[in-house]
Amino acid sequence: MKILHTESSLGWGGQENRTLNELIGLRALGYQPLLACPPNARLGARAREAGFEVIDIAMRGALDLPALWQLRHLMASRRIDIVNTHSGRDTQLAGMAARTLGRQRPRIVRTRHLALPISSLFSYVTLPDHVVTVSRFVASYLASVKVPAEHITAVPTGIDLGRYQTTTPGSLRKELGLADDTPLIGTVAILRRKKGHAELIEAIPTVLEKFPTAHFVFAGDGPQTNNLNQRITELGLTRNVHLLGLRRDVVNVLASLDLFVLPTHQEALGTAFIEAAAMSVPAIACCVDGVPEVVCDGKTGLLVPVNDSAAIAASIIRLLSDNPLRQSMGIAARQWAEAHYSREVMVEGMLAVYQKLLAAKS
Repeated sequence: MKILHTESSLGWGGQENRTLNELIGLRALGYQPLLACPPNARLGARAREAGFEVIDIAMRGALDLPALWQLRHLMASRRIDIVNTHSGRDTQLAGMAARTLGRQRPRIVRTRHLALPISSLFSYVTLPDHVVTVSRFVASYLASVKVPAEHITAVPTGIDLGRYQTTTPGSLRKELGLADDTPLIGTVAILRRKKGHAELIEAIPTVLEKFPTAHFVFAGDGPQTNNLNQRITELGLTRNVHLLGLRRDVVNVLASLDLFVLPTHQEALGTAFIEAAAMSVPAIACCVDGVPEVVCDGKTGLLVPVNDSAAIAASIIRLLSDNPLRQSMGIAARQWAEAHYSREVMVEGMLAVYQKLLAAKS
């Protein structure tokens, strides 16, 4: 089976991380997947670092005819069987390119990574042969807006659990000059408004009243960096809150934490919660979209309402105050990740979709 992944996004987040994990998981099973993406895409750079063949295609717009021709030539010359698209622009380009190849064209799978409303059914009903979603929540939403349910399969995001080992303590406290027993609460996410960093910052003064030595770390960069820095200064929190910027050592960051807190307003599933669970770190999150599929309220973490800083503060205080509860949640979180969110389980699910489409084609 010859598999081509396409991605027009230039950035790096859960979507691109999942795609790279799929490539790695497919290669581990003996496949040689290809990736087509713009020359300056972060996914392309990381895929090359990992040893994958990456084809640079600009994808300047949904009607970029040179890009469409390049994709069509790539599919025909490499005799591609499956094209898995990941964003709107590459879905339109790759989908149209594939459908110009006639009866022997590759089958088209569109992966939907987001919980946002879709703007058009064209790239979910007309172009692809099947749609994969990263959570049951997104699958249910697509069915509700007239995407045929029989053409949708939920394949939850999986991660390489082997990377997430809990035997070695993290070094973040040492890096920040903190004592070994300092309560450390953190998050790993792009600094975007809907990720809920602002509500977490508003909760911090209440937490510090109870735990004055606690420190908070925010790993990631993004458009809200300046606003968050300003609010941290206004609240007098510069001593206790650390904006770490974009980190490549996510495992080390997570290994350093007592709690993972990400009060996101909108999330298709939440790879960051899976990564925290894999490191046996309980999570505090909002009860929204696909998040309850990965954070089990009262078992692997706590769920709070959206935009509720008081509830965030109360949940942090509750878990910092109860070491046995926090530790038992961490153990349960790791077990939950192993059972449902490994890279192997995800790749098996994707291959089942591919094989079913090819069987129907033949």
